[in-house]
Amino acid sequence: MVKEIMLYTAEDLREFMFAAMQSPEEIGVHTAEGKIADAKSVLGLMALDYSAPVKVVTEDTRFFKQLHKWEI
Repeated sequence: MVKEIMLYTAEDLREFMFAAMQSPEEIGVHTAEGKIADAKSVLGLMALDYSAPVKVVTEDTRFFKQLHKWEI
């Protein structure tokens, strides 16, 4: 499943990563430029550009419900 979100602040990024770390499933974050990061990796997430929406890819439906705050 794929959902597009927008993370606006460093606090949003921290909350997103904390929620991802609670999931037993793999979660990928994809940018429009084609970069991909593991949502559970601090360094991976910090390397992405959040000035545009990113796509979150996972099979964890419970995690997707937590993303309503950042949905576009």
